[in-house]
Amino acid sequence: MKSATKKLSTEIAETLAGKIEAVTAGSKKIKKSIEKAAAKLAKKVAKFEKETLKKKAKEAKNAEKKVKDKKEGKKSKAQKKEKVAALVAAASSKAPVAAPAKPTVGKEASAPKPAAKPAATPKAAPAKPAAKPAATPKAEAPAPAPEKA
Repeated sequence: MKSATKKLSTEIAETLAGKIEAVTAGSKKIKKSIEKAAAKLAKKVAKFEKETLKKKAKEAKNAEKKVKDKKEGKKSKAQKKEKVAALVAAASSKAPVAAPAKPTVGKEASAPKPAAKPAATPKAAPAKPAAKPAATPKAEAPAPAPEKA
């Protein structure tokens, strides 16, 4: 019986040894596949992190650009107001030029309109109406048509 037990225990030991070797070989394969997957994952993570950093940098750059544009917009509005004020001041300081009066021909000869008032200023003197030109000569009326008999 001892020999049968010994034989059985050697068979069990061999089987276990074979199984252990298979498991370790399998675990080596599993370990290699896990390492491969981990390397791929690490590459993907690195790529994702680079893209994230690029996106953040781009967003920060765009935000700076927007802030800069807003500041420039405010400056340009102020500059526009200054330009308009300068133009108004220049226009109000100049006397309006009256167009030379042309003699008008026809039934509805009207007097020239007074010049437009300059832009309102705080202490502007009231505008004087333009002097009326001398009476314009009227054109001769056409001869009456002959009467029909």
